[in-house]
Amino acid sequence: MILYLVIPAYNEEAILEHTAKKLKEKMDNLIEQKEISPKSKVMFVDDGSKDLTWEIITNLNKENTLFSGVKLSCNKGHQFALLAGLMEAKKDADVVISMDADLQDDINVIDKMLKEYKDGNEIVYGVRSSRKKDTFFKRTTAQMFYKLMRFLGVNIIYNHADCRLMSKKVLDELENFKEVNLFLRGIIPLIGFKSNIVYYERGIRIAGESKYPLKKMFSFAMDGITSFSIKPLRLILVMGTFILIISIAIMLYALIVKILGHTVAGWTFLTISVWFIGGVQMISIGIIGEYIGKIYNETKSRPRYIIEKVIK
Repeated sequence: MILYLVIPAYNEEAILEHTAKKLKEKMDNLIEQKEISPKSKVMFVDDGSKDLTWEIITNLNKENTLFSGVKLSCNKGHQFALLAGLMEAKKDADVVISMDADLQDDINVIDKMLKEYKDGNEIVYGVRSSRKKDTFFKRTTAQMFYKLMRFLGVNIIYNHADCRLMSKKVLDELENFKEVNLFLRGIIPLIGFKSNIVYYERGIRIAGESKYPLKKMFSFAMDGITSFSIKPLRLILVMGTFILIISIAIMLYALIVKILGHTVAGWTFLTISVWFIGGVQMISIGIIGEYIGKIYNETKSRPRYIIEKVIK
């Protein structure tokens, strides 16, 4: 069984050599135990880094052919870098495991995943057992995101990021998904096949900085929601209907008061109503705009990534 580890990397010069050392130890151990073929590799995907990430990958490859590399022509984002690595790896691999370059994902989960694969599972999801090491803000927002996705009808694995095992059969099917608005956590469950979950304790980043600040996390969440659910559009319709009913009730009240000869006192109420309805309209237009933007990007059919160089 040929195993490829696909590791997206963006400006990871501070940690890449440490990551390579740990992964080499793990792969050598698996090869020695004859769990995987000596042809197995660790494939780093440089997502258009501006530091020495690619130079480090190149040197690792020269020192040991266990390491291979894919260099994208420019920064395309984590999901596209991961997809590029998966599509390159499936050309030679029987099974592929994806992990982050910071190794916050416990590398010992690889053993659990391989066991599940041998038991007949084509997809194995790595799920963190807890979020105790996260900040309160990150833990709360992450849990809200997963619950919101479930509420919107998206089939997503709770607390699963992009640490997963996929067989060649699964990757062949993944290649048929051509969308530009890429959200792999939502796409993979759509493929089907027998799957299972393994749990691991997520560690802390020992060097470098997180590549997912608040702005990127919000953008990622919006991509996930608008790429896999039209419920926000339906909620606009429900909200509009509700406001219409309230407006009719207010109109009837105003007419009755006028007929009875009372003065309609309502500058405060009127001001609040105008601002409230205006805000609802702007939010609604923004949500619709997100979906129109998605359609616009999809219709252009531009390449999702461009590979500049591959070293094996």
